[in-house]
Amino acid sequence: MKALVYHGPGQKSWDTVADPKPVDPTDIVVQIDTTTICGTDLHILKGDVPTVEQGRILGHEAVGTVVAVGTAVSGLAVDDRVIVPAITSCGRCSYCKRGMPSHCQATGGIGWIFGHLVDGTQAEYARVPFAETSVHKVPDGVTDEQVLFLTDILPTGYEVGVRNGRVKPGDVVVVVGAGPVGLAAIQTAELAGAATVVAVDVADSRLEHATRFGADHVLNSGGGDVESLIASLTDDGLGADVAIEAVGIPETFDLCTRVVRPGGVVANIGVHGAPTTLHLEDLWIKNVTITTGLVDGTTVPMLMKLVQSGKIAGELFGTHEFALDDMLSAYDTFADAGANNALKMVIRR
Repeated sequence: MKALVYHGPGQKSWDTVADPKPVDPTDIVVQIDTTTICGTDLHILKGDVPTVEQGRILGHEAVGTVVAVGTAVSGLAVDDRVIVPAITSCGRCSYCKRGMPSHCQATGGIGWIFGHLVDGTQAEYARVPFAETSVHKVPDGVTDEQVLFLTDILPTGYEVGVRNGRVKPGDVVVVVGAGPVGLAAIQTAELAGAATVVAVDVADSRLEHATRFGADHVLNSGGGDVESLIASLTDDGLGADVAIEAVGIPETFDLCTRVVRPGGVVANIGVHGAPTTLHLEDLWIKNVTITTGLVDGTTVPMLMKLVQSGKIAGELFGTHEFALDDMLSAYDTFADAGANNALKMVIRR
C-alpha cells in the first residue's frame, strides 16, 4: 500500500509499504476512506515529538471501512463503516475505567498511539488495536466529512478546552488561537452555556472563520491592547472567566494568564514545543486554575449525536480537498495555512 512515512525532522515521503494485517486478536484492519492532517503532525515534522521513530506512518484521524477482523472481535464486521479516533482504549486498565484512555496502560501509558507509537492513518489501510473499545460505528445518513473531525479536534476543543476550563452558563470565554482546534472550542463553548465567546488571533482570515464558528467578538492581537479590550467586554472589567490557549507557544499561554479574571481558569490545549514561563509571582494571589490535557475521546458518542442532528456542523472544518495519492500537496497546503486560508484538509481515497 501507499502511506505517508516520517523519515526524521523535516523529512517525509509518500512510500510503498507493507499492507497491515491483524496482529492481536482484538485488532481490525480498516481501509482508509477519508483522513486529514493535524497540527500535531507538523509538530512531529519539526522534531517536537522525539518519541516518533523514523519510518513511522503518520496520521491519527480517519473514517474507514473494516476489511479484516481479529479472532476476538465480535462487535465489528467486515464492511462496517467506522471512525478511527486519535485515542486508543483497551477498556480494561485503571485509566480506561476512570474515563482517561489518554493514559491507557495497555498502550504504553499514552492513548495517542496512531502516527506516534504505531503506524497511523495517512495511508490506504491501517491496523487498529483494541478495536471494539476504540472505534465508533458511523450512523447512516451522515457523510465522512461530517464525522471526520470527531476523531480529534472536536472532542479536543470540547474536552480539553471547554470541559477542562469548567465553562458554565453565562461565562465570558476567550479562545486564543483561531486555528482548527481553537475553532472547535469556540463551536462547542455554547454547549456549556457560554454567554460571550471572544476569539483572538493574529490573522484576520482566521478571525473570519471564528465568526462562522460562533465567536461573538474577534480581536487581532497584533492591533491593540488585547487585555484592555477583553476587560471591556466583561461587566466588571475583570477579564474572562475562562481563557483557552489553542496555539502552543509561550506568548499565547502568557496572554491567557493575563486576560483571565481572579478565580478563573486557563485551559491549555496547544501542543508546546518549547518551555513557557509560568509567572507565579503574579498568579499565586489570583486563585487561577491552570489545566492541561490530552483528549480522551469519551465525548465522541455525544458529539456524534449532535452532528447527526445538525446541532454541530463538523463539515465546516474542511476547507480543502485532496485525493489520498496527493498527500504531499495536502501537507504543503496545510503547512502554509495562512497563505491558503486553510483549516483542515479532507483527504479522500
